[in-house]
Amino acid sequence: MDVEKKIQSLREELQQHNYNYYVLDRPQISDYEFDMKLQELKELEEKHPEFYDENSPTQRVGGAITKNFETVVHEHRMYSLSNSYSKEELKDWEKRIRKIVEGKVQYVCELKYDGASISLTYENGRLKRALTRGDGFQGDDVTNNIRTIRSVPLKLKGDYPAKFDIRGEIILPYEGFAKMNAERVDLGEEPYANPRNTASGSLKLQDSAEVAKRPLECLLYSIAGNDTGITTQFEVLEKAREWGFKVPEESELKDSIEEVLQYINYWDEHRHDMPYETDGVVVKVNNIHQQEELGHTAKSPRWAMAYKFKAEQESTKLKKITFQVGRTGAITPVANLEPVQLAGTIVKRASLHNADQIEKLDVREGDTVFVEKGGEIIPKIVGVDFTKRDQDSEPTQYITHCPECGAQLVRNKGEAQHYCPNTNGCPPQITGRIQHYISRKAMDIEGLGGETVALLVNNELIGNYADLYTLKKEDVLPLERMAEKSAENLISGIEKSKEVPFERVLFALGIRYVGETVAKKLAKHFKNIDALMAASEEELINLDEIGERIAWSVVDFFKNEENRENVERLKEYGIQLEISAEKLANQTNKLEGNTFVISGVFEKVSRNELKKLIEDNGGKVSSSISSKTNYLVAGDNMGPSKLAKAEKLGTNIISEDDFLEMLN
Repeated sequence: MDVEKKIQSLREELQQHNYNYYVLDRPQISDYEFDMKLQELKELEEKHPEFYDENSPTQRVGGAITKNFETVVHEHRMYSLSNSYSKEELKDWEKRIRKIVEGKVQYVCELKYDGASISLTYENGRLKRALTRGDGFQGDDVTNNIRTIRSVPLKLKGDYPAKFDIRGEIILPYEGFAKMNAERVDLGEEPYANPRNTASGSLKLQDSAEVAKRPLECLLYSIAGNDTGITTQFEVLEKAREWGFKVPEESELKDSIEEVLQYINYWDEHRHDMPYETDGVVVKVNNIHQQEELGHTAKSPRWAMAYKFKAEQESTKLKKITFQVGRTGAITPVANLEPVQLAGTIVKRASLHNADQIEKLDVREGDTVFVEKGGEIIPKIVGVDFTKRDQDSEPTQYITHCPECGAQLVRNKGEAQHYCPNTNGCPPQITGRIQHYISRKAMDIEGLGGETVALLVNNELIGNYADLYTLKKEDVLPLERMAEKSAENLISGIEKSKEVPFERVLFALGIRYVGETVAKKLAKHFKNIDALMAASEEELINLDEIGERIAWSVVDFFKNEENRENVERLKEYGIQLEISAEKLANQTNKLEGNTFVISGVFEKVSRNELKKLIEDNGGKVSSSISSKTNYLVAGDNMGPSKLAKAEKLGTNIISEDDFLEMLN
């Protein structure tokens, strides 16, 4: 056998043994035999570098160093799931589905793994790229680290699509986690807090050889791509197994919500029998055509719901209540606790939300309180153990003045939170606004983090986000821990932020109640900052999905002279404060005032492309037919009751070709 064939034969054999061991959990040779074969392959590859293959089993040991993880846009957005915490919420979700989807609906139940989300891209059966979730629109390229995880196939088997993304969770099984901690304790090091955070932190280690030492696993659960040929979620799981991915066998297909609830009840009792952390059940509509019909909200798919198991609860002593000031001036009371172990982490602080919550629970310093992790993420106080309360205890008096600047707090009518009105003179508000401006979902300024912003403000180098564009390298070099290269990166990152599109700049300005989705809507309607600044409350309220609170906040923001000044300065510095000509060229008002419902399967454009065409041309897309629906775009296999309802209401029923003709 010639050398190339020998190398190829060893690679294929080792890939199969790797699959048997890490995916099927059915090894057919001993660890020693595997290591000997791997060593033989390694030696052959070293002698014959002309046959190098980045997907060879020898490349799993790591060694590549990544100093800066490149941020890459997801080809297919990674949505987050909506959560439910009661059976009633799940039943309500099913009722909403029934209103939109016709015919039989089946559900796939999958355990919700508590780890770090990952998106793997495969081209021609080979691992091309691995991205973290990030903000759902873009994530960090962690390919070098993911290659070291043995349950991630570098080369696929069987009949797979030419290109697709597969999503999953990087987890750390209990056994491996315990072993890692035992080794750390032996070395006199602090043990890791919990498997989830350790798994997540592993993805961003700079040395992939260190990642290779950790017993991480990758569990896969969904596929994204065009023309995959797959028609159901359950088929996704079966196909992924055939191609070589590790897909847990606990997933089941259910015919009704009652069967779904039985599955949830079973795993609520048996979840601790699993070899890794699971914090709930994910329920998905099985039929992918029905999934497309249901579509997405701004953040989550309507066709999936995560049922979260009841959070763990512990009791501990509340030592002191302190108050934090946010970037918008909102005051948040914080309970400082005796440290307590909760859901795998040490909890020392918990949010008390607002004055009403403190009064409702009658929480006082010195109380023994019950602490939960809301959705097992953010600790919160859910009650007081009154049997242990000191008889001399006094009710909590909510503060009347800002703890940072001393300004008298205000509470707007109908709002739960108190605010510090000293917008431009309160230090945490100044720093917080700039930190929000540079954050990832906003201007995403590389080389500039929250701590550096605080240093710049404290050293009086900046007092608002417009000041960032006046900074020079020599200004920042004297700062603590600021080297020549760091200073260059900071200035370069600020300069690059001038390319960020208008809707993200608008979000970055930090107008209260204007999140990412509202910012996009406002940018699309007004096209530039001058038109938005001139808008009245009435004009804003007339916009779809913009309520009185948002309208008031936008007008109030631009009434402030300093805010207007900062906007003018941003203009001078070249920040994108209008929609680009390129983007405007693809947008018209042809469909303005019209609401469309899309139903069925289409040939020339996909459902998502149809939706985008409607929105780009001023129309609105709705998921269900009502008296407000102007057009039903009807494709093949459309449900008969939707058609009947449209006919009954006199809705215009048009084909895909009719719709495209409307645009032309």
